[in-house]
Amino acid sequence: MRNFKTSRKPFFPLANTRWSMSLLLMGVLVGGGQLATRAESPQTAPVELTEVLREIESAANSGDLPGLMEFYSPNFNHSDGLEYDTFFQALSQMWSDYPRIKYRTSLLSWSREGRELVAETETEILASKRESGRLILVTSTVRSRQYFEDKKLLRQEILSERTEVNSGSNPPEVKIILPETVQVGEEFNFDVIVQEPLGDDLLLGKAIEEETGGTKYLNPSSFELELLPAGGIFKRVTAPQIADNRWFSAIIVRGGGITMITQRVRVELVP
Repeated sequence: MRNFKTSRKPFFPLANTRWSMSLLLMGVLVGGGQLATRAESPQTAPVELTEVLREIESAANSGDLPGLMEFYSPNFNHSDGLEYDTFFQALSQMWSDYPRIKYRTSLLSWSREGRELVAETETEILASKRESGRLILVTSTVRSRQYFEDKKLLRQEILSERTEVNSGSNPPEVKIILPETVQVGEEFNFDVIVQEPLGDDLLLGKAIEEETGGTKYLNPSSFELELLPAGGIFKRVTAPQIADNRWFSAIIVRGGGITMITQRVRVELVP
Protein backbone atom coordinates (compact mmCIF):
# COMPACT_ATOMS: atom_id res chain seq x y z
CA MET A 1 0.00 0.00 0.00
CA ARG A 2 1.13 3.52 -0.75
CA ASN A 3 1.03 6.38 1.75
CA PHE A 4 0.02 9.88 0.67
CA LYS A 5 0.85 12.69 3.08
CA THR A 6 -1.81 15.34 3.37
CA SER A 7 -1.70 18.83 4.85
CA ARG A 8 -4.21 21.54 5.70
CA LYS A 9 -1.50 24.22 5.54
CA PRO A 10 -4.10 23.87 3.17
CA PHE A 11 -7.94 25.34 1.35
CA PHE A 12 -6.98 29.20 1.87
CA PRO A 13 -7.90 28.51 2.09
CA LEU A 14 -8.59 27.11 1.56
CA ALA A 15 -1.50 22.65 1.15
CA ASN A 16 1.48 20.89 0.86
CA THR A 17 0.04 17.75 -0.64
CA ARG A 18 -2.88 17.97 1.77
CA TRP A 19 -4.92 19.29 -1.05
CA SER A 20 -7.82 20.56 1.04
CA MET A 21 -7.45 24.33 0.70
CA SER A 22 -9.32 25.37 3.82
CA LEU A 23 -6.58 27.67 5.03
CA LEU A 24 -6.38 29.34 1.66
CA LEU A 25 -10.11 29.83 1.87
CA MET A 26 -9.85 31.31 5.30
CA GLY A 27 -7.37 33.86 4.07
CA VAL A 28 -10.32 35.62 2.48
CA LEU A 29 -13.65 36.00 4.17
CA VAL A 30 -14.67 32.78 5.82
CA GLY A 31 -17.13 32.62 8.73
CA GLY A 32 -20.38 30.76 10.25
CA GLY A 33 -22.88 30.28 13.06
CA GLN A 34 -26.47 31.50 13.39
CA LEU A 35 -27.51 35.10 12.92
CA ALA A 36 -29.20 36.53 15.99
CA THR A 37 -30.91 39.25 13.95
CA ARG A 38 -32.68 39.40 10.61
CA ALA A 39 -30.33 39.23 7.64
CA GLU A 40 -30.57 42.09 5.17
CA SER A 41 -30.16 42.15 1.38
CA PRO A 42 -26.60 42.79 0.10
CA GLN A 43 -27.95 45.76 -1.89
CA THR A 44 -28.61 47.59 1.39
CA ALA A 45 -25.19 46.88 2.95
CA PRO A 46 -23.39 49.93 4.41
CA VAL A 47 -20.43 51.28 2.45
CA GLU A 48 -18.14 50.53 5.42
CA LEU A 49 -18.85 46.81 5.04
CA THR A 50 -18.67 46.56 1.25
CA GLU A 51 -15.40 48.50 1.24
CA VAL A 52 -13.68 46.29 3.81
CA LEU A 53 -14.77 43.13 1.96
CA ARG A 54 -13.43 44.56 -1.31
CA GLU A 55 -10.14 45.60 0.30
CA ILE A 56 -9.62 42.18 1.91
CA GLU A 57 -10.26 40.45 -1.41
CA SER A 58 -7.86 42.82 -3.18
CA ALA A 59 -5.08 42.22 -0.61
CA ALA A 60 -5.49 38.46 -0.91
CA ASN A 61 -5.47 38.50 -4.73
CA SER A 62 -2.31 40.62 -4.63
CA GLY A 63 -0.60 38.30 -2.16
CA ASP A 64 -0.24 41.27 0.21
CA LEU A 65 0.07 39.53 3.56
CA PRO A 66 0.94 42.67 5.61
CA GLY A 67 -1.98 44.47 3.99
CA LEU A 68 -4.33 41.59 4.78
CA MET A 69 -3.16 41.49 8.40
CA GLU A 70 -4.28 45.10 8.85
CA PHE A 71 -7.91 43.96 8.60
CA TYR A 72 -7.65 41.36 11.39
CA SER A 73 -7.96 42.20 15.08
CA PRO A 74 -4.93 41.11 17.18
CA ASN A 75 -7.53 39.24 19.27
CA PHE A 76 -8.94 37.49 16.20
CA ASN A 77 -10.19 33.96 16.77
CA HIS A 78 -11.65 31.28 14.54
CA SER A 79 -14.03 28.47 15.43
CA ASP A 80 -11.43 25.90 14.33
CA GLY A 81 -9.04 27.11 17.04
CA LEU A 82 -6.76 29.32 14.96
CA GLU A 83 -5.55 32.59 16.47
CA TYR A 84 -3.92 35.63 14.86
CA ASP A 85 -0.27 34.50 14.85
CA THR A 86 -0.79 30.86 13.90
CA PHE A 87 -3.34 31.81 11.25
CA PHE A 88 -0.97 34.14 9.40
CA GLN A 89 2.02 31.84 9.84
CA ALA A 90 0.12 29.05 8.13
CA LEU A 91 -1.37 31.35 5.49
CA SER A 92 2.08 32.68 4.58
CA GLN A 93 3.33 29.15 4.04
CA MET A 94 0.24 28.33 1.98
CA TRP A 95 0.72 31.29 -0.32
CA SER A 96 4.34 30.23 -0.74
CA ASP A 97 3.21 26.74 -1.75
CA TYR A 98 0.48 28.07 -4.06
CA PRO A 99 1.71 31.35 -5.61
CA ARG A 100 -1.14 31.41 -8.14
CA ILE A 101 -4.37 31.92 -6.20
CA LYS A 102 -7.44 33.91 -7.15
CA TYR A 103 -10.40 34.77 -4.91
CA ARG A 104 -13.87 35.95 -5.87
CA THR A 105 -16.24 36.87 -3.04
CA SER A 106 -19.96 37.60 -3.15
CA LEU A 107 -21.84 39.21 -0.27
CA LEU A 108 -25.00 37.16 0.36
CA SER A 109 -26.50 39.04 3.32
CA TRP A 110 -25.56 41.26 6.24
CA SER A 111 -26.84 42.35 9.64
CA ARG A 112 -25.88 44.64 12.50
CA GLU A 113 -25.40 43.31 16.05
CA GLY A 114 -24.66 46.23 18.35
CA ARG A 115 -21.37 47.73 17.19
CA GLU A 116 -20.58 44.76 14.95
CA LEU A 117 -21.35 44.32 11.25
CA VAL A 118 -21.96 40.71 10.27
CA ALA A 119 -21.40 39.56 6.68
CA GLU A 120 -22.40 36.25 5.14
CA THR A 121 -20.39 35.60 1.99
CA GLU A 122 -19.58 32.97 -0.60
CA THR A 123 -15.98 32.82 -1.74
CA GLU A 124 -14.73 30.90 -4.76
CA ILE A 125 -11.04 30.08 -4.96
CA LEU A 126 -8.93 28.83 -7.84
CA ALA A 127 -5.32 27.83 -7.15
CA SER A 128 -2.66 25.97 -9.09
CA LYS A 129 0.97 24.93 -8.93
CA ARG A 130 3.41 22.52 -10.54
CA GLU A 131 4.96 19.80 -8.44
CA SER A 132 7.42 17.28 -9.87
CA GLY A 133 6.34 18.36 -13.34
CA ARG A 134 2.66 17.70 -12.64
CA LEU A 135 0.01 20.43 -12.62
CA ILE A 136 -2.17 20.55 -9.50
CA LEU A 137 -5.47 22.44 -9.77
CA VAL A 138 -7.56 23.39 -6.75
CA THR A 139 -11.14 24.70 -6.77
CA SER A 140 -12.91 25.61 -3.54
CA THR A 141 -16.17 27.16 -2.44
CA VAL A 142 -16.74 28.41 1.10
CA ARG A 143 -19.92 29.96 2.45
CA SER A 144 -19.15 31.85 5.60
CA ARG A 145 -19.96 34.55 8.10
CA GLN A 146 -17.59 37.07 9.73
CA TYR A 147 -17.94 39.72 12.40
CA PHE A 148 -16.38 43.18 11.93
CA GLU A 149 -15.97 46.19 14.18
CA ASP A 150 -14.23 49.37 12.99
CA LYS A 151 -13.10 47.55 9.80
CA LYS A 152 -11.35 44.83 11.85
CA LEU A 153 -12.28 41.15 11.57
CA LEU A 154 -12.95 39.92 15.11
CA ARG A 155 -14.02 36.31 14.60
CA GLN A 156 -15.15 33.88 11.96
CA GLU A 157 -16.68 30.47 11.52
CA ILE A 158 -17.48 28.35 8.47
CA LEU A 159 -21.00 27.57 7.24
CA SER A 160 -20.02 25.22 4.41
CA GLU A 161 -16.79 24.24 2.71
CA ARG A 162 -15.93 22.06 -0.28
CA THR A 163 -12.59 21.67 -2.04
CA GLU A 164 -11.62 19.57 -5.04
CA VAL A 165 -8.05 18.95 -6.18
CA ASN A 166 -7.15 17.43 -9.53
CA SER A 167 -3.72 16.31 -10.67
CA GLY A 168 -2.46 14.49 -13.74
CA SER A 169 -3.54 14.26 -17.37
CA ASN A 170 -6.79 12.39 -16.69
CA PRO A 171 -7.91 12.63 -13.05
CA PRO A 172 -10.99 10.59 -12.11
CA GLU A 173 -14.34 12.37 -12.35
CA VAL A 174 -15.86 11.89 -8.91
CA LYS A 175 -19.25 12.55 -7.33
CA ILE A 176 -19.58 12.77 -3.53
CA ILE A 177 -22.82 12.06 -1.69
CA LEU A 178 -22.52 13.69 1.72
CA PRO A 179 -24.81 16.05 3.67
CA GLU A 180 -23.57 19.49 4.77
CA THR A 181 -25.44 19.30 8.09
CA VAL A 182 -26.49 16.37 10.29
CA GLN A 183 -27.86 15.97 13.80
CA VAL A 184 -25.92 14.46 16.71
CA GLY A 185 -25.94 10.66 16.55
CA GLU A 186 -27.47 10.61 13.07
CA GLU A 187 -26.42 7.94 10.55
CA PHE A 188 -25.69 9.05 7.00
CA ASN A 189 -23.92 7.96 3.82
CA PHE A 190 -20.48 9.05 2.69
CA ASP A 191 -20.27 7.78 -0.88
CA VAL A 192 -17.54 8.60 -3.39
CA ILE A 193 -18.57 7.47 -6.87
CA VAL A 194 -16.34 7.43 -9.95
CA GLN A 195 -18.50 8.76 -12.78
CA GLU A 196 -16.77 7.25 -15.81
CA PRO A 197 -15.87 3.77 -17.11
CA LEU A 198 -12.51 2.62 -15.78
CA GLY A 199 -11.59 0.19 -18.55
CA ASP A 200 -8.46 -1.67 -17.47
CA ASP A 201 -7.45 0.97 -14.92
CA LEU A 202 -6.82 -0.10 -11.34
CA LEU A 203 -8.41 2.20 -8.79
CA LEU A 204 -6.80 3.09 -5.47
CA GLY A 205 -8.38 5.24 -2.82
CA LYS A 206 -9.24 6.03 0.76
CA ALA A 207 -11.80 8.05 2.69
CA ILE A 208 -11.19 9.54 6.12
CA GLU A 209 -13.07 11.57 8.72
CA GLU A 210 -11.26 14.12 10.90
CA GLU A 211 -12.12 16.63 13.57
CA THR A 212 -11.62 20.21 12.50
CA GLY A 213 -9.12 22.16 14.53
CA GLY A 214 -6.09 24.43 14.52
CA THR A 215 -3.51 21.65 14.94
CA LYS A 216 -4.90 19.85 11.89
CA TYR A 217 -3.90 22.77 9.67
CA LEU A 218 -0.27 22.54 10.71
CA ASN A 219 0.15 18.78 11.24
CA PRO A 220 -0.61 16.75 8.12
CA SER A 221 -2.65 13.58 8.06
CA SER A 222 -1.90 10.72 5.70
CA PHE A 223 -3.88 8.43 3.47
CA GLU A 224 -2.94 4.77 3.25
CA LEU A 225 -4.38 3.87 -0.14
CA GLU A 226 -6.27 0.64 -0.72
CA LEU A 227 -7.27 -1.18 -3.89
CA LEU A 228 -10.92 -0.40 -4.61
CA PRO A 229 -12.89 -3.39 -5.96
CA ALA A 230 -15.85 -1.27 -7.13
CA GLY A 231 -16.26 2.12 -8.77
CA GLY A 232 -15.75 4.17 -5.64
CA ILE A 233 -15.95 4.21 -1.84
CA PHE A 234 -19.17 3.60 0.09
CA LYS A 235 -19.34 4.21 3.83
CA ARG A 236 -22.04 4.43 6.48
CA VAL A 237 -21.13 7.02 9.12
CA THR A 238 -22.56 7.82 12.55
CA ALA A 239 -22.28 11.45 13.67
CA PRO A 240 -20.72 12.12 17.09
CA GLN A 241 -22.94 12.68 20.10
CA ILE A 242 -21.82 16.30 20.48
CA ALA A 243 -22.28 19.37 18.26
CA ASP A 244 -19.10 19.68 16.24
CA ASN A 245 -17.58 20.05 12.77
CA ARG A 246 -15.94 17.26 10.79
CA TRP A 247 -13.82 17.15 7.64
CA PHE A 248 -14.62 14.26 5.30
CA SER A 249 -11.97 13.65 2.67
CA ALA A 250 -11.60 11.13 -0.13
CA ILE A 251 -8.78 10.50 -2.56
CA ILE A 252 -9.13 8.45 -5.75
CA VAL A 253 -6.03 7.48 -7.76
CA ARG A 254 -5.69 5.84 -11.14
CA GLY A 255 -2.98 5.73 -13.81
CA GLY A 256 -4.04 9.00 -15.44
CA GLY A 257 -4.36 11.16 -12.36
CA ILE A 258 -5.57 11.89 -8.86
CA THR A 259 -8.74 13.50 -7.50
CA MET A 260 -9.19 14.54 -3.90
CA ILE A 261 -12.28 16.12 -2.38
CA THR A 262 -12.76 17.51 1.13
CA GLN A 263 -16.12 18.63 2.51
CA ARG A 264 -17.09 19.97 5.91
CA VAL A 265 -20.08 18.47 7.73
CA ARG A 266 -21.63 20.41 10.62
CA VAL A 267 -23.02 18.29 13.44
CA GLU A 268 -25.86 20.11 15.20
CA LEU A 269 -27.95 19.46 18.29
CA VAL A 270 -31.45 18.11 17.76
CA PRO A 271 -33.88 21.07 17.87
